[in-house]
Amino acid sequence: MKTIDAGVLSVAYDEYGPVGGWPCILGHGFPYDPHAYAEAAPLLAEAGARVVVPCLRGFGQTRFLSQLTPRSGEQAALGADLVSLMDALSIERAVLGGYDWGGRAACVVAALQPRRVVALVSGNSYNIQDIAHAMEPAAPAEEAAFWYQYYFHSERGRRGLTKDRRGIARLLWRQWSPTWAFGDAMFERTASAFDNPDFVEVVIHSYRHRYGLVAGDPAYAEIERALAARPPIAVPAITIDGDADGVNPGTAHHAAKFVGAHEHRIFRGAGHNLPQERPEEWARAAVDARSMQSG
Repeated sequence: MKTIDAGVLSVAYDEYGPVGGWPCILGHGFPYDPHAYAEAAPLLAEAGARVVVPCLRGFGQTRFLSQLTPRSGEQAALGADLVSLMDALSIERAVLGGYDWGGRAACVVAALQPRRVVALVSGNSYNIQDIAHAMEPAAPAEEAAFWYQYYFHSERGRRGLTKDRRGIARLLWRQWSPTWAFGDAMFERTASAFDNPDFVEVVIHSYRHRYGLVAGDPAYAEIERALAARPPIAVPAITIDGDADGVNPGTAHHAAKFVGAHEHRIFRGAGHNLPQERPEEWARAAVDARSMQSG
């Protein structure tokens, strides 16, 4: 992987396609890594894209530049990291895509810095967290699917993640994508990304901050205040759900948050890891979203 200093990080990233191609940055989720785009990214490169797929903070070979930087996993940090990467790579505007944490970063930038975004592809639609209302309970079945989040709220959960990060990740893969027949080799290829020395701290902070249980990094306080207003997304957007997603019951009801050109798609038989389970459909969504800017 290539590396570049961007903001508070040394970011490791894969790159596909011509340097002069149309920029497309794709973000992975938890607990995944850039291999989620191992098939989709080359398809986009064939369509003329310069595709950049970074390891998020706390994953893979991405590292914090300073020991003094808080190991925050909050949504504002993810968004800021994405803008810093664009700046470091001299990418003024790009098609942004992602799901889970990577989708959240893309949504943050699309909502707050739309001039930097050509178009958006977002798994599970509007991924910006509503922290002010995080303690409002969901339906019992949804609450059950969030067990890992509540587990990480406790010190028992921190110790469990430290002790067996692979075991937890593998269980989540099975629960969230029940129709996806991934093998041992595919899982292990990604699981090495969880050996990052900051993985546990970033993950634990992320799932505590989203419920208002811990403070965020003061460096991102202004961004978090802007996100608390639940800003709409005005850039052209294609949002996606898998109809076999074991952690998200569907997000078509998010449509009102997209005030520009918008289309919602369902990937039939797909779970949570949308680009890896349906690479051709994901790549098509990115190409189609880009074309929406002139529609």
